Amino acid sequence: MLVLSAGQFSGVGPSPARLRTVSAGPLCAVVSDAPGELPLEQRDIDADQEVQKRLITDGTVLPLRSGCTAPDDEAVRSALEARADEFADLLGRLEGCVEYNLKASQDEEMLLREILSQSEAARRLDGQVREGTADPDAAPRLGELVTVETRARQEALASGVIEALRPFAREISSVQPDGTDFLNVSFLVGEEQDELFLATELSLAHQMGEGFFRLDGPLPPYSFS
Repeated sequence: MLVLSAGQFSGVGPSPARLRTVSAGPLCAVVSDAPGELPLEQRDIDADQEVQKRLITDGTVLPLRSGCTAPDDEAVRSALEARADEFADLLGRLEGCVEYNLKASQDEEMLLREILSQSEAARRLDGQVREGTADPDAAPRLGELVTVETRARQEALASGVIEALRPFAREISSVQPDGTDFLNVSFLVGEEQDELFLATELSLAHQMGEGFFRLDGPLPPYSFS
């Protein structure tokens, strides 16, 4: 049975409780007591993630999203028993795997310079706007052109990155990026492909330039469980 050091890892809430395990046959859940009202703070999310990262060093994990609660240990045990076959299938699918999350963004000014240097239409409109010789609708047309060019280039880049890393992943999960990111994708990577995945990502990062990629992992397989 897994043993976690209470001094190093703890639960959530203002007074974090010690971790313990609840078992049902071959399945085991790592839990702790939590206050009745649990407005999760960043420290709680960080504590939860640290425990799950520790767990994946010892075996396969089905990670729960932060904030999941149950009335008591018996409710946890009942859930393990009722869904034993489902959990066993998931554990089998995820055995030996970790998740890597990759996000990508581009410097907007650098991208604009690239578009203006490579698109004759955008360069002509930009020159007219700067010289004050453009039609009244030139600025909006330039903005729309830049937006279309940006989307096309970033979609092509995102597709290229995913295809380059696809051979080393068992599964891939993409979500809608936010902020200035144009790529937010998770890869389920088996231990036999881990080194090749990381080496390929590093090679892509060198090609794209500093600050282009942000890779997080190895992580518990949040996106695949």
